[in-house]
Amino acid sequence: MTFQKRLAAKEFVVLAEMHTPKGVNISRLVNDARKVKGKVDAVVIPGMDNGIMRMSALGGGVLMQQQGIEAIMHVYCRDRNRMALQGDILAAHVLGVQNLIVAHSEDITEGDHREAKPVNDIDEVQLLEAIGKLQKGKDMEGFELDGIPSFNTGCTFGPYTDPKSMEAQLKLAKAKVEAGAKYIITPPVFDMEHFKGFYAKVKELGVPVIPTVFLIKSLAIAQYIASTDPGAHISEDVISRIRKSKERELEGIKIAGETIAALRELAQGVMIQTLGWEYKLPEILDAAGI
Repeated sequence: MTFQKRLAAKEFVVLAEMHTPKGVNISRLVNDARKVKGKVDAVVIPGMDNGIMRMSALGGGVLMQQQGIEAIMHVYCRDRNRMALQGDILAAHVLGVQNLIVAHSEDITEGDHREAKPVNDIDEVQLLEAIGKLQKGKDMEGFELDGIPSFNTGCTFGPYTDPKSMEAQLKLAKAKVEAGAKYIITPPVFDMEHFKGFYAKVKELGVPVIPTVFLIKSLAIAQYIASTDPGAHISEDVISRIRKSKERELEGIKIAGETIAALRELAQGVMIQTLGWEYKLPEILDAAGI
């Protein structure tokens, strides 16, 4: 059953995020993907997230399809104008990548090409509307297409730091759903009680909500998130648990597994984010009982 059909059937879906290489050596990406084939419903391929230049998300998506693994491709407004975006989206359909996420993109100055200039010709809502038009056989200017593509398109819920910014992101998410988003990927979940309150609001948008589960690799990362991202709500209990553990990497995997297991009772899926530790995905899935 495809990712789209599982969503429609209200089944719990498991997604794994995998990054393309900074280069052309695809062996690690392919090997990591093969290890979770049959255990995840689809692999999410970001497009130069964190402002790091990498092989394109479209290239990574095609590689997944070639392995018999369903792919979900990120699409950003930051790096392309409306013509290039539409062209890449049409190419994705032809190449067999029919799941898209219109994603929030990070500030490009935080990446490895700090002199690069962001494009932002259109915004995320406009891009979702454009994808809807393409599926009706028209481009953004109303010209007819020779052949009509089909996509299962979702969006991300943008980062927030306090109740006021969360309400602003809720309003934006509502606009994204009205523009055609069929599912929402949320920021990472570190505190289930906070997430329950957040989820109660987001589910009112009427589309499947898929929270992100982030692998905490070390105590330093946990402390960094807690000190720099107030919207993350990473608790002192989590930090203390990792600090006290003699095997901190394993503790992070256990925490991720427990979070996934808890979310199975609430949300319609999870997206597991490991940021370069994709080889740990099988252990996380085992810890979650998947």
